[in-house]
Amino acid sequence: MFFAIPFPAIDPTLIEIGPFAIRWYALAYIAGIILGWRVARVLVQRTPKVATPEQVDDYVTWATLGIILGGRLGYVLFYRPGYYVTAPWEALALWHGGMSFHGGALGVIVATWLFARRNAIDWVAFADRIVCVVPIGLFFGRLANFINGELWGRVTDVPWAMVFPTGGPDPRHPSQLYQAFLEGIVLFSVLMWLARSEWVRARPGILSGTFLAGYGLARITGEFFRQPDAHLGFLFAGATMGQLLSLPMILIGGWLILRGRARHVEG
Repeated sequence: MFFAIPFPAIDPTLIEIGPFAIRWYALAYIAGIILGWRVARVLVQRTPKVATPEQVDDYVTWATLGIILGGRLGYVLFYRPGYYVTAPWEALALWHGGMSFHGGALGVIVATWLFARRNAIDWVAFADRIVCVVPIGLFFGRLANFINGELWGRVTDVPWAMVFPTGGPDPRHPSQLYQAFLEGIVLFSVLMWLARSEWVRARPGILSGTFLAGYGLARITGEFFRQPDAHLGFLFAGATMGQLLSLPMILIGGWLILRGRARHVEG
């Protein structure tokens, strides 16, 4: 019997009044969007300027729709297609949970392209500033996963292992915290450090590529400690769905970095 740290049983619902409830998971989305919005307003004004703070204000609505619609559609298509074929109406039940980062990323990419086209903005340069704040939402989202006691890790005997309420009696990696650190703190630090350089900011694609490749590497690493989805298990060559979906992000990110190094935008 291995020693395991007791899981801090935190109620996933912060406040509940009748049918009205505020959940930590919803607060994670709200906190990520609000903090990301405030930081993005500053980033877009750095030379070379790519947008105005007021345009970022307008963009928040587009990004929110991209996150929600893309995240839900991605979950339906990537993780539970068989179930939703038999019960398509459940795809609209957002309150039951089930969101995919990769789907949300595609939704935000589409929303960013449409917004930039409508406002005559260089969409790659604009995306460079936006991706810098995405790790803020990833950090809060992973913390919410931990609070909910979901998406726990594989069985382990490390001293900091935890027994999760829905994970059986075995001690497991608190992989949500690993991912919060890698996808949130580390990736945010790298992007903000790069964004300080005018040389980087003047070459559209470098920051976007760094985010895509960085997230892909962080997600693949984190998935080695996370228990695969029960209905999917291990897939091709023992990889998880999250790892397979992250491989194209690394390739596209590398291409964007190389392409960005050859570009230069005057301030």
